[in-house]
Amino acid sequence: MSHEAVLFDLDNTLYPYAPANEAGKHAALEAFRERGYELCREQFDELYASARHEAKRELDGTAASHGRFIYFKRALRRHADVHDAADAFAIGEAYWEGYLRRMEPFDGLGSVLDSVCEASVVVVTNLTTRIQLRKLARLGIDDRIDRLVTSEEVGREKPSALPFTAALSRLDCRPSEAVMIGDNVVADVEGANAVGIETVLFAGGTGETPASAELTGRRRPDHRVDDLPALAEVLA
Repeated sequence: MSHEAVLFDLDNTLYPYAPANEAGKHAALEAFRERGYELCREQFDELYASARHEAKRELDGTAASHGRFIYFKRALRRHADVHDAADAFAIGEAYWEGYLRRMEPFDGLGSVLDSVCEASVVVVTNLTTRIQLRKLARLGIDDRIDRLVTSEEVGREKPSALPFTAALSRLDCRPSEAVMIGDNVVADVEGANAVGIETVLFAGGTGETPASAELTGRRRPDHRVDDLPALAEVLA
């Protein structure tokens, strides 16, 4: 196959999310304790989950729904009934520093990027621009990425058409000339299919295999791979 543009999701597609998220939470808990808040890991997990759920409910469809600084600001209020900007900021920074230190690309990512070097490569991702820029720099692949499109800058999250159409517009590329690779059947597959972009489900990102019943209609990918070396063959 030949594509003018190759669109990648970022989290759980270019690197595994779970180990980095766990490292970030561990660092955030230590920051809580260093600043005088007494809580165990179970209490921390409950605070984090409740603050995250609240933010997701109120900010659904926006990049802010992923905001760790929002989560920790609310967690502080829940835990100690305080508003402390310095503490909330320090805990949020600790989370992301721990997260980024733990990030490692999936095996085979370099070979995949080599295989699509003649196409324009765009990362189309939910979350805020600042954090996603830091992730690309940490992975050491930014010099091989032509564009980054975040849900923050276009105003809506995948599976909205906006992130995908913004990426195509910046490349002056038609949907039929592009392919989207991602791990999420809703955000990545359904979203890109709705725009008319060829889709590849990277099932190796989460360790969870979507049930066949989930892969119907617009959630049915054109291709499915379980690891990145297999993706290089699909895109060749």
